[in-house]
Amino acid sequence: MNKATGISEDRLLSSYGYELPEELIAQTPIVPRDNSRLLVVNSLTNHVHSIFHNLTDWLLPGDLLIFNNTRVIPARLYGYKSTGTKIEILLLEEKDNNCWLALVKPGRRLPIGAEILFKPNNNAPENKHQLKAIVIDRDEGTGGRTLQFSIPNNYSFEEILEDYGQIPLPPYVYSRQSQPHQYQTVYAKQPGAIAAPTAGLHFTERLLEQLSTKEIKQAYITLHVGIGTFRPVETEKITDHTMHQEWLEVSPQVVEQIKETKARGGRVIAVGTTAVRAIEGAATASGVGLGKTLQSFRGKTDLFIYPGYNWQIIDGLITNFHLPYSSLLMLVSALIGRERLLNLYQEAIEKQYRFYSFGDAMLILPEATIS
Repeated sequence: MNKATGISEDRLLSSYGYELPEELIAQTPIVPRDNSRLLVVNSLTNHVHSIFHNLTDWLLPGDLLIFNNTRVIPARLYGYKSTGTKIEILLLEEKDNNCWLALVKPGRRLPIGAEILFKPNNNAPENKHQLKAIVIDRDEGTGGRTLQFSIPNNYSFEEILEDYGQIPLPPYVYSRQSQPHQYQTVYAKQPGAIAAPTAGLHFTERLLEQLSTKEIKQAYITLHVGIGTFRPVETEKITDHTMHQEWLEVSPQVVEQIKETKARGGRVIAVGTTAVRAIEGAATASGVGLGKTLQSFRGKTDLFIYPGYNWQIIDGLITNFHLPYSSLLMLVSALIGRERLLNLYQEAIEKQYRFYSFGDAMLILPEATIS
C-alpha cells in the first residue's frame, strides 16, 4: 500500500517502470525465428534460461496453445493536402463502406471536410488509380479522424492498400532492415491488425509440426490488434484507464477445444497477450465468472487485465518483454505478480535479452502463476 495515496502499489502507474538500455531494444528479428531466447518461469520461485525452439521440452501432451491468427494490414499511408502539406495516416478500425477511423499527423491541420491525396508505393503500377479520402468526423476517444475513402471502381480497399500502404512497424523500431513478412506470424490468416501479435513471431512451421508430433494441441482465435493493445496508460491510478475496444472472434470449435482440454486435465496456454484478451474477453461476455460456461463470441472487448484480476480460462502464457508503464506489463503482472515480473525483467536486462516486438520471449507455466 502506498502511504501517500492509500492505494495499492499494484494500482499505480508509477509502479510499472524500469530502465532499459536502448541497445536492448531489438531492431531486427532473429533468423530463424525460433532461435530467440526463452525465459521459462516454471514455478513460484524458479526460472530457467532456454531457447525458443526448445519449447516442446516445457509443454505436456494434451496442453492447448491458443494462437492469434490476425494478419497485419498495410495500415500506414502517406499523403498530402492540396496545399502540399504532408500527412501521415495510421488506420485503426474499419467502420463501413470504405470508412476508417485513423490517427493522423499533423491532426490539427485536418479539419472536417479536408481532402487528402495519397502517394502510391514505389513498386505500385504507375497511373493505376488515385486514392483520396475526406475527413468526415473527429474521434474524441483516440484523438483521430474518421476518413471516407474514394475507391476506384472494380477495386477492393484491400487491393488498394497493397499499392498505397505500408506495414506499420512500432515507433521504437527505427531500423528498416527487416522485411514486411518478418512482422507477420507464419500462421497469419485474417487481415485486420495494425500491429503484430508479437509472441507468435517466434514460431516456425517446423516448431508447429514438433508441437503436433508431441500431441500439444493448437487452436486459433482472431483479435485484430489495435490501439487498445498499445495505447499508453496515462492515469496514475490505473483503474481510471479506459481500454479502447478491439474486435475478436472465438469460434465454437475453439470453445470445444478448451472445454475438452480442461475436462482431461490439460492446460490452456495463450500465445501472446492478445490471445489472453480474446479468451478472457469471451469468458467475460459469456458470464463464466458468474457460473456460466464459456460460449463462442464475435464482437469487441475493452477488457483491461491488471493485478487482482480473476482468471477464468487461461492457465499459462507465452509473451515478449513489454514496454514500461504499458497495459501489457500490467496483464502479465496479473499472472505472476508485479514485483516478481520486474525482478525477472531486471535479470533479463543483465543477461542481455532483447526486448519488445522483435525481441526474446518468456514462457509462464501454470505452476508459476498466482491465479
